[in-house]
Amino acid sequence: QLRIVESGGGLVQPGGSLRLSCARSEASESSVDLNYYAVGWFRQVPGKEREGLACISNSGRTTYYVDPVKGRFAISRNKAEGTVDLQMNNLNSEDTAVYFCATMRGYCSDFDWRDPIVRPGREQIDFTSWGQGTQVTVSS
Repeated sequence: QLRIVESGGGLVQPGGSLRLSCARSEASESSVDLNYYAVGWFRQVPGKEREGLACISNSGRTTYYVDPVKGRFAISRNKAEGTVDLQMNNLNSEDTAVYFCATMRGYCSDFDWRDPIVRPGREQIDFTSWGQGTQVTVSS
């Protein structure tokens, strides 16, 4: 059973915006309270490895971004709602992908944001939960 879920994906025109949200799964008896974890956002296109985009500490005071999304994406958390959002602005076709959120097993800094590829086999080592993903398509 999925313990966290993403929402907010969809079709958007180039230059447009979307806001993704990551939350605990209401359908799972073992759902995760995101307030206790650092949470990252990742994306994957068919045939490519999953790549990291941004991460936020459990306190919300520290954030990490990869260069391609700096200034365009913003990660935030709502402690009251137990959610972690990714605001995405000025989207382009290269942002088309399936977007995932994941709870970090440790700190955001444990992941190499300079080489933000999730290596095969590391999905369950460096992260404790993954959502099912939400499709983002940027097209006119």
